[in-house]
Amino acid sequence: MSLDTNELLIALSIAAVLGGSLAYLFWKQRREVKNAVKANEEPKQPALDSSTRQLQLQAYERLILLTDRIALPNLVSRVNQQGLSAREMQAVLTHTIKQEFEYNVTQQIYVTHESWEAVRNLRDQNLLIINQISSFLPAEATGHDLNRSILEMLMQSPNASLHNVVSEVLSFEAKKLMK
Repeated sequence: MSLDTNELLIALSIAAVLGGSLAYLFWKQRREVKNAVKANEEPKQPALDSSTRQLQLQAYERLILLTDRIALPNLVSRVNQQGLSAREMQAVLTHTIKQEFEYNVTQQIYVTHESWEAVRNLRDQNLLIINQISSFLPAEATGHDLNRSILEMLMQSPNASLHNVVSEVLSFEAKKLMK
């Protein structure tokens, strides 16, 4: 194994630990809600009027869309541009994630703290993956090389990407509001 492969494995391990930790926290929260329902207890939620509930549902909808838009496979295919260097493509990818996130930052006031943290963790993880993989590429690497490396890493370590877990959490929270 070369030094670059070891560094990539370390970066993937960090991403997997972050992903696993987040997945565990969401699983734990979901289990607690299910246990409360089984015990014939209603999960404690303040009474909401229909307009507040509608705003919350719209926020969850926008955050699910954000999660899908910044999912690395979707992002790579959407912003792919021929002729860019790896560093330029890194800048495009990271800028797009940050811009998408900033556009939706106000949605945090309508969703649970856990849901917002999940979205933030997804953003941070995706930025980390892009920057880590980019740092292992040679200076003459192309944007295509970076995109291919990102997609290969995701295929080798499907658990490294949190977007499915975050989407499920957001969907679960939105469904609780619709009851």
